[in-house]
Amino acid sequence: MSFHIPDDCYYTKDHEWAQADENVVTVGITEYAQQSLGEIVYVELPEEGQKVVQGEPFGVVESVKAVSDLYAPVSGTVIEVNTSLVDNPSLLNDNPMVDGWLIRIELDNEKELANLMRAPEYKKLISQNK
Repeated sequence: MSFHIPDDCYYTKDHEWAQADENVVTVGITEYAQQSLGEIVYVELPEEGQKVVQGEPFGVVESVKAVSDLYAPVSGTVIEVNTSLVDNPSLLNDNPMVDGWLIRIELDNEKELANLMRAPEYKKLISQNK
């Protein structure tokens, strides 16, 4: 199976993607994560204004198969939450890279992006997981 893995994003080993635009980072789960989880039925996200820390859980996705923590790819302040996911978690099933974004974080330290994988590394990681 082939997954859409945009080159302009960063990736975590826990299968979150992060797209940086200046000091704002949009965060979501990858298509690989969505496929692994199966049908997502519930999403729990932080409040706007909440601080998140790189590598620490910030929310939960629940599928028919499992409950999984969501890990912050960077540290900062949550400035926007995709509230439509709370009412319609299936957006994550349909398009986790576009409509299914989770939160936007105002980045505390741009250097943290260097701790994340780029697309070629992430492709290698998921190819080893098959």
